[in-house]
Amino acid sequence: MMDKLRLLEIFLATCDGGSFAAAAKSCGTDPSTVSKAIGRLEAQLALTLFQRSTRRLSITEAGRRYAATVRSMMQELSCCERELKQLNDRPGGVLRITCAVCYGHLYLRPMLQAFSQRYPAIQLDLQLNDLYVDLIENDIDIALRTGYIKDSRLVARRLSPMDFLVCASPGYLAKHGTPICADEFTQHAWIGFRIKQTQQLQPILLPDADGNYQPTALQPRHITDDGEAMAQLCADGGGFAQLPHFLAKEGLQSGALVSLYPYYRPPEPDNGVFAIYPKRDYLPARVRVFLDGLLEFLEAQGEGAHHTWAEQLTPLVSFRH
Repeated sequence: MMDKLRLLEIFLATCDGGSFAAAAKSCGTDPSTVSKAIGRLEAQLALTLFQRSTRRLSITEAGRRYAATVRSMMQELSCCERELKQLNDRPGGVLRITCAVCYGHLYLRPMLQAFSQRYPAIQLDLQLNDLYVDLIENDIDIALRTGYIKDSRLVARRLSPMDFLVCASPGYLAKHGTPICADEFTQHAWIGFRIKQTQQLQPILLPDADGNYQPTALQPRHITDDGEAMAQLCADGGGFAQLPHFLAKEGLQSGALVSLYPYYRPPEPDNGVFAIYPKRDYLPARVRVFLDGLLEFLEAQGEGAHHTWAEQLTPLVSFRH
């Protein structure tokens, strides 16, 4: 007796092929078998799925609704089977990662040794690059980026918000004083950041007298397109810089930098650090375990999809509303 799953496969093949002959060819059987299978399915359902004539086969409204449900069910079953198979597969092969340079040095590199020891069958191919690359065209498994470009072929998973901190060195503040609001910055040196992708300067947002962040027109004394260089120039006393939290972290922990004001977080959905990867029915095991390891590492740093450690900082200057 033909099982139900086989009946459903033949039913979908008939829907797609438009005839018993086409379905028979797709399923590796003969038109008579297909016709009998459809008749058996209709008898079980007590429904007419196809209208038959000597010239054509037409699907009924009931057949269309049933096909949509069956197709969805079959896709879910197939996806589940692949995922279960992957759970039993040992993660391995080449894992191709592209990552923003600063984030790669400061966050990604520190986790890779432990990751490689845990998954010795995975070979890392790491590309540090601040320019966006086509993941599919370049056969990249995953990209770690600040912000993302909307692309229906890709999945963007937020790793954390990107919080900005206005920083300076203690030495600079001791020599030049601490500005209380944006209007007082005109007398101070500023370190600007040039975005490689656009060659534009990153906008500067500073708090007004009420602590609300506003775009501020300032002429930087120094400009760089390297985030780590910007943080180091700031720590060396070169002036103020508005640093992403991951660039400011090391300097704040060592005391080389001071955070002046409460963090600024740009509005969602585009703000943040994202893991971006091609849209697939299921993730290769090497990508899945890498994502799991990265999320575990970030959580240990006090970061998650909707929070960073910057929320816990006590700023040098606070504001009353």
